Amino acid sequence: MDPRTTAPEPEIVAEPVAATAPEPETEPAPEPAPGPEPVEETAAETAAGETTGRLADQLLQLTRRLHRAQRRHLEPLGITPAQSRLLRTVAHSEAPPRMADLARRLDVVPRAVTTLVDALETHDLVRRIPDPASRRVIRIELTEAGAATLHRLRLARRAAAEDLLAPLGAAQREALTALLATLDAATPPRSRC
Repeated sequence: MDPRTTAPEPEIVAEPVAATAPEPETEPAPEPAPGPEPVEETAAETAAGETTGRLADQLLQLTRRLHRAQRRHLEPLGITPAQSRLLRTVAHSEAPPRMADLARRLDVVPRAVTTLVDALETHDLVRRIPDPASRRVIRIELTEAGAATLHRLRLARRAAAEDLLAPLGAAQREALTALLATLDAATPPRSRC
């Protein structure tokens, strides 16, 4: 090879390696505080837990079935379950309630009450009346047509409950009523309509 035609090989230069200080020893992370030891359930506790879970599932399923049956029975009356609850709440009030009172008792936002009252007022089942103590407050009262509809609603609710409870005999219904009353009494008070 001709030395004039070949390029000189690049010189490989090693870069100096910077001296690194030894890393300081770090303390190991503290171990987490011991928590409560997992407790093994006994066979009886496991069975009780499974029974409670099954019971909760059954109650939810039966509640859904009852709601569907009520909707079916209320439909011919042209009333939704929410409108039915509002009518019952108005009927069970000592004095015509304010819209805010209805929202609180029904556990809904005030706008929802306005929509329900508008629909019921359109069918002449309730009417808005001024509060005698304050012109700015509006109260809701049941009309005669509303009272008659409320009676038909009660019959429809009973028919829906009968659909659900049909397999039970009188003694079983009494026992179920007593059990549910025990659960209901243990629940914090709230509007019951």
